Amino acid sequence: MTIGQEDEPGPLVRPYAVTGGRTRPRYQLAIEALVSTTERGRRESIGLIPEHRRICELCLEVRSVAEVAAYIGVPLGVARVLVGDMAEVGLVQVHQPGNVEGQPEVTLLERVLSGLRKL
Repeated sequence: MTIGQEDEPGPLVRPYAVTGGRTRPRYQLAIEALVSTTERGRRESIGLIPEHRRICELCLEVRSVAEVAAYIGVPLGVARVLVGDMAEVGLVQVHQPGNVEGQPEVTLLERVLSGLRKL
């Protein structure tokens, strides 16, 4: 093993290839948006690309978009594109944060601030 090599191999396909070259989702997707696998996602996960299949498996438990990115080992922008694509075809359901006016909830902002202070 040479210096700087990881124990685990890197991704076989560059992230932009997985998203078809797109770097932004078709609609805004907050990093704290919650994602859950739909019934369709449970049934049809066999024929999906590996990244979509992994997201379906992960989101059997509700996860944030940021968690999805971390668990599947892709940049946040790639995770947003993948999750957005999956939501469009009904494989996952996205629960966007915010209140009626579209602004973030005060409790969410307080949790973020508390987390930052702990760093």
